[in-house]
Amino acid sequence: MKLKNKTLLGLVAGAMLATSFQAVAADLPERIKKAGKLVIASQANYPPIAYKDPASGELIGLDIELGAAIAKELGVKAEYQETAFAQVFSSLATGRADIAMVAISDTAERQKVADFIDYMKTGPQFFTLQANAARIKSIADVCGTKVGASRNTNWPGQIAGWSNDNCVAKGRAAITVIGTEGSVDARTQLKTGRIDVAVQGSETLPYFLSMEANTYVLLGQPLFAQETGIPVSKSEPALRDAVLGALKRLQANGTYDKLLAKYKLQGSAMPAALNQGK
Repeated sequence: MKLKNKTLLGLVAGAMLATSFQAVAADLPERIKKAGKLVIASQANYPPIAYKDPASGELIGLDIELGAAIAKELGVKAEYQETAFAQVFSSLATGRADIAMVAISDTAERQKVADFIDYMKTGPQFFTLQANAARIKSIADVCGTKVGASRNTNWPGQIAGWSNDNCVAKGRAAITVIGTEGSVDARTQLKTGRIDVAVQGSETLPYFLSMEANTYVLLGQPLFAQETGIPVSKSEPALRDAVLGALKRLQANGTYDKLLAKYKLQGSAMPAALNQGK
């Protein structure tokens, strides 16, 4: 009798799993089901979010593994398409990519052209070289310095606003904001003395602190909390909802937490939600 009960339970569980998979597959747009793959725009220059293994050249990082887990949850394969940041939203609009995972900050402006599935909270962080630590000892000492931040982010505008509120309004010299081509360029300009302070996402700095020991000093806490999301074309709400559902299931079954822990990003966790950026 016990064997029969176990067999019955196994059949029921199997049927439920099959039904669940069919429901998930049915949520996807027909073109993705037919292709059997989810094309993910990525840019492998942002460790530990997305980068290449120095030894093998293989794509690795949180976004790479999380994207693969989302695709698997949806019953398809993940295909990564290396895309320049400036081309991400046009790639979504033209269908060259289905979603993007390039550590993109969710903002109200970007929500005009895409919906965002937010999955992580980060923030811009001031840092400088240890060689500068004698004159730039704290976040207050950033006033009057040259600060570099990626022009592909909303950080230059945020830093200018922070400068007005925390430097100019208090009688201190304003920050001179220098747009850079990304975090690598910002660190290069910092090392060559073209800027005094750099700004980078708080989610990436622990990685670089470990890779370049005794090189950088963090200044204060992240300036703002902001949502990082997965943009999806507004023309494909079915795809948006399918990816959001898959991400929520990965959070519920512990996969999401395990991946964040692997990359030491537990402090960036947030419940998956739509268009939370301001």
